[in-house]
Amino acid sequence: MNNKRKDILTTGQVAQICKVAPRTVTKWFDTGQLKGYRIPGGRDRRIPASELIRFMKSHNMPTDQLEHDKVRILIIDSDWQMANSLAEALQKNPSFITETANSGFDAGLIVQKTEPHVILMNLTSSDIDADHICKNVRENSDLGATKVIALAEGLKSNEAGAVLKKGYDFCITDISNITEITKAINQAIAII
Repeated sequence: MNNKRKDILTTGQVAQICKVAPRTVTKWFDTGQLKGYRIPGGRDRRIPASELIRFMKSHNMPTDQLEHDKVRILIIDSDWQMANSLAEALQKNPSFITETANSGFDAGLIVQKTEPHVILMNLTSSDIDADHICKNVRENSDLGATKVIALAEGLKSNEAGAVLKKGYDFCITDISNITEITKAINQAIAII
């Protein structure tokens, strides 16, 4: 089942491409500047890629990001072997491109450079303040569409709920389950 059509974009995807906040895309849509349609029975909006290209060209915005429609994933883990193993496993999916960071400093540099769609963060990493990084992502308007997934091996469901309250979008408790991580990434990028 292909749940991600390349020719139809969510407001979150448009925001990422145009480097604006999702609410800006919503305003463009609601004022008729950007054409699209609403999902029946919901507030969710969808924009055809051809309409986005027309809109971007008419506003002299670069359209090169549309050619790079891979999901950018940053894996933050102080254990470089774990980070690299996870990156290799995820890159078997042709729509994913991964980078790894083994310190908070490296993570900050990579986030500023690549503006990842999804950050996978190992909460048990030594010398990495995962909650601080998550908070910084949430407070940065340029990263409004970035989703943060906590990797918390062995956490119980009630503990996972506490992690989500800290601002993470998802919490994975079995970090060896690549299928579950991929599913969380796909769910995260589908959220508007």
